[in-house]
Amino acid sequence: MSKMALTIEIMGGRLIDGPSKMSMSRGLGMAKKSEFLASPVLVPLQGRRRQERVRRAVKGPVAAIREDIIKANSYTSLPEKAVRFKVRALVTVRNKHREDLKETIVKQLDALTDNIGRNVVLQLISTEVDPKSKEPKRSREAALRDWSKKSNIKAERVHYTAEFTVDSDFGVPGAITVSNKHQREFFLETITIDGFACGPVHFPCSSWVQSRKHHPSERIFFSNKPYLPSETPAGLRALREKELRNLRGDGEGVRKMSDRIYDFDVYNDLGNPDKGNHLVRPTLGGKAIPYPRRCRTGRLPMDSDTKAESRVEKPTPLYVPRDEQFEESKQLTFSNGRLRAVLHTLIPAIKASISADNQDFSSFSDIDVLYKEGLLLKVGLQDEIWKNLPLLKAVSKMQESGEGQLKYDTPKILSRDKLAWLRDDEFAREAVSGINPVSIERLRVFPPKSNLDPEIYGPLESALKEEHILGHLNGLSVSQALEENKLFMIDYHDIYLPFLDRINALDGRKAYATRTLFFLTPLGTLKPIAIELSLPPAGPNSRSKRVVTPPVDATGSWIWQLAKAHVCSNDASVHQLVHHWLRTHASLEPFILAAHRQLSAMHPVFKLLDPHMRYTLEINALARQNLINGDGVIESCFTPGQYSMEISAAAYKNFWRFRQGKPPCRSHSQGHGST
Repeated sequence: MSKMALTIEIMGGRLIDGPSKMSMSRGLGMAKKSEFLASPVLVPLQGRRRQERVRRAVKGPVAAIREDIIKANSYTSLPEKAVRFKVRALVTVRNKHREDLKETIVKQLDALTDNIGRNVVLQLISTEVDPKSKEPKRSREAALRDWSKKSNIKAERVHYTAEFTVDSDFGVPGAITVSNKHQREFFLETITIDGFACGPVHFPCSSWVQSRKHHPSERIFFSNKPYLPSETPAGLRALREKELRNLRGDGEGVRKMSDRIYDFDVYNDLGNPDKGNHLVRPTLGGKAIPYPRRCRTGRLPMDSDTKAESRVEKPTPLYVPRDEQFEESKQLTFSNGRLRAVLHTLIPAIKASISADNQDFSSFSDIDVLYKEGLLLKVGLQDEIWKNLPLLKAVSKMQESGEGQLKYDTPKILSRDKLAWLRDDEFAREAVSGINPVSIERLRVFPPKSNLDPEIYGPLESALKEEHILGHLNGLSVSQALEENKLFMIDYHDIYLPFLDRINALDGRKAYATRTLFFLTPLGTLKPIAIELSLPPAGPNSRSKRVVTPPVDATGSWIWQLAKAHVCSNDASVHQLVHHWLRTHASLEPFILAAHRQLSAMHPVFKLLDPHMRYTLEINALARQNLINGDGVIESCFTPGQYSMEISAAAYKNFWRFRQGKPPCRSHSQGHGST
C-alpha cells in the first residue's frame, strides 16, 4: 500500500490536499506552526497499537488524529443537539382616555392579581412543524412584565416586555397567542419580537383582547408577512383555519358585545310592531324583497311578530364585532358630527315641540329668522334640551343665547347671496357639484321612456315634447343637441312613481315623480330647461303628467320654483336612500362580513381591504338604530316617510349584480383556478 493510500485510510477517506496546507492544518485541529504536528491528545491503547503498525509501514512523520475529529469530518456526521436561547418581545397596549369608576376599580384589581399569576401570557408559534409531534413548534410561555407597576401610567400607549425561551431549530415565528387572565379587556396594538437571526418580527394586532373569563380560547395574531392559502407555511395552516372558524361562529345564540363573530341576517329589526301597527315594517332581504345582508345580532323576536327581531334603543348599544366598534376618538368625532346633522335636519320637529309659538314654518322668511335670530325656546325647556342632548355644547357654533334662543350657522351659500338658491344657475350647479352629483346623465333618447309596467303605470312615453325645449337650445334642433351631447337629465320617474299614492296619503306629504332636462350652454354651464311632474294615472283620461318650463311671468315663476323644489325633494331622498345608504353602506356590509369569514388576517387581499372596512359595521348599526328605523330620522324628515326603505329596496333590484358584472374567467383550455 502506498503512503498516500495509507494516509487516506487513516483519515477516514479525507485526502490531505487542497489549496493551502495551513488551512488543512486548522481544519484538522493541528498547531498553526507545523504542517503535520497535532496537539497532544490521549490516545487509547488500541489506538496506540494501530499507530505503531502505521509507523512501521510508513516511513516519515504522520499526524495523530483524534477519533472525534475523524467522526466530525466524515461524510455522515451526527446531528447537533439543539440549544436554547432567549428572544425579547416589545408589546404596545393602548390605554382608554376615559374610564368609569367600575373600570378603574377592575384595573387596580388586575394590577394586584397580576403578581400572583393572573396575568397576560404570550407564546410564540413557528412557521415550521415539529417532525416528531407533527404540531407547530412553540416557545415556552412568557408573561408580560411590570403590568402592576405601569397600571397607573396615563400615557396613551404603554409598552411592556416579555422574554421567550426557544430552541435553536425553532425557525421563524409566524404567529403569537395571547391569553388574558385579567378581568378587564385591553387593546393590544402591536407586538415586536427581537432576537432572531431573521431580524425583528412584527405583529400588527389592533384588537381588543378579552378576559379568559368571558372568552376561554386564546387569541391568535399573525405576523405582518402575507400568505395566500396555498403558500401558508405548514406551522400556520391549522391556526389559520381555527381563527376563521372562531370568526364565523355557529349562527346560534344572542351575541355579546365582547364577541368577535361575523354572521349574516336580514333587515328584520327596523320596525317595532310591539308599539303599534304604525311601526310595522317589512323585512328587507330574501326573495320577497331582495336587499343586502346585515350583521347578525341574534336578539330575541318581537312578541307581536316572531319574524321581527326585538329592537335595542339608545343609549343601549347595538351588537357589532368588538373590533368593529368605534375607538374613543372616533366615537367623539362621530357623535358630534351626527348630533350636528340631526339638529339641522330636525329643525321643523324641534320648532314644533319646543318653540315658544309652537308653529311649523309658514314661509321662507321663517327660515331666514332661524339663522338671524335663532329659535325662541319655551320657558323652562332649555334645561330639558341640555339633558336630552348632552353633547350639544360640543358642537361648534351651535349655542344657546342668554335670551333662550337656539342659533344655527348660516349656510355659506346664503352668507354670500341670500337669494342664490332661487336662481336656475345655482340649481344646475348643484346637479353636478352639490350633495348628489351622481344622478345626472346624458340624454340619449328624446323623449325619455319609462321601464315600468304600462298596464299598471300607464303609457311609457314622457310628456316632454320638442316644443317644450326648442326655445332653450341656443338655435339647435333636438336631434342636433343630442348628437352634440348638449342635453342631460336627472330622472326620478321610475323610482318614485310606484310609491306616490302611498306617500301622498300620509299627513303633510306631497310628492311627484320628476324628470329634469338640462342644456349645456356655450359657456360650459348647465341650464334647466324643462321639468316633468308625474303622478300615477287615476283613470284612462286623467292628467297624470305635466311639464313646467322656465317662466315668462310672475305666476309662472312661482310654479317653476315649486317644480324645482319637488326635484330637490326627490334628489335628497334618492341621494340618502340609494346613492349614500344603499350603494355605500348597505351593499358593502355583506362584503365586509364575507371578508372576515373567508379571508385570514394574513391574506394579502384582506390586508388591503381592512383599513377601508373599519367602522362601517358600527356606522350601519347606528343607522338601523336611529336613522333608517321606523319613525327614525329618515322617515321623519324625508318626503317618502315610512316607505323610505322600500324605495331603497326597489332601487336595489336594478342595482349592479356580482354575477352579471364579474370579471371574465379563464377558459377551459387555459386550465382551472383563480385568476
